Amino acid sequence: MTAQAALLFTAPEFSGPIGVYDSGVGGLSVLKALRDALPGESFLYVADSGHAPYGDRDEEFIESRAIEIASFMVSRGAKAIVLACNTVSVVASAKLRSLHSSPIVAMEPAIKPAASHSRSKTVLVLATAKTIASPSVENLCRMFGEGVRIILQPCPGLVEQVENGKFEEDSTGILLEKYLRPGLAEGADTIVLGCTHYPFLSAQIARIAGPGVTLIEPSAAIARQLSRVLEGKMEPDDSKGNAIFYTSGSAPNMREFLEKTLAPYPEVHLLPASPILLG
Repeated sequence: MTAQAALLFTAPEFSGPIGVYDSGVGGLSVLKALRDALPGESFLYVADSGHAPYGDRDEEFIESRAIEIASFMVSRGAKAIVLACNTVSVVASAKLRSLHSSPIVAMEPAIKPAASHSRSKTVLVLATAKTIASPSVENLCRMFGEGVRIILQPCPGLVEQVENGKFEEDSTGILLEKYLRPGLAEGADTIVLGCTHYPFLSAQIARIAGPGVTLIEPSAAIARQLSRVLEGKMEPDDSKGNAIFYTSGSAPNMREFLEKTLAPYPEVHLLPASPILLG
């Protein structure tokens, strides 16, 4: 990397970024799709890895963290915020929209396209326990599940495996076998990756599921939705879009994860202990 490129990546702030927020590093799977679709945009990514996983947290805690981190992003000039986390989306998106005028794009498990795609009319949804139990998922099943069996499978432990970069370890494979085999035995031919961490496990999931099973995740759809809400406010594709990263966890660990999965970034910043107060 040239010295000029390094300066681009280490700049602590830039104007008009798109905020991307996840409980940890899982949202990097969404960030990749966003950068591919909107190459001229700059992005501010926040990983709340110091408090991950969110799946077993109570809703009050999740909403409180979401309020702090969204306020931090707005204080850094974010022109839109992508909630690259299904759990944050189902728990806190309504509250955040009531607090901020900037567009907020939320995630939801891709149950609608999965139900349409399935030939066996059996869909397996992998997600955190909090997402599975949410009214949002219940509503999606009611709206799009007519004539389709939707198997909702909570997956405790998978987020931690991804956060620790354990994509191919035996311990990850054991968890995936546990969560996949019952639904596959029931005839599921379509699997919804209902947590942004799970696309990093796609290779393992595909090996277990076999070639006749389709994996569906919503990153491309989120990129299209962001393009729609920012119509007329997007940077030209030939602009020098950039990305800057904050984490409430270990900056060296996140830097290592970025090098493994996205691209090398020389600087990952620690999120202020109280983003609202220090933003």
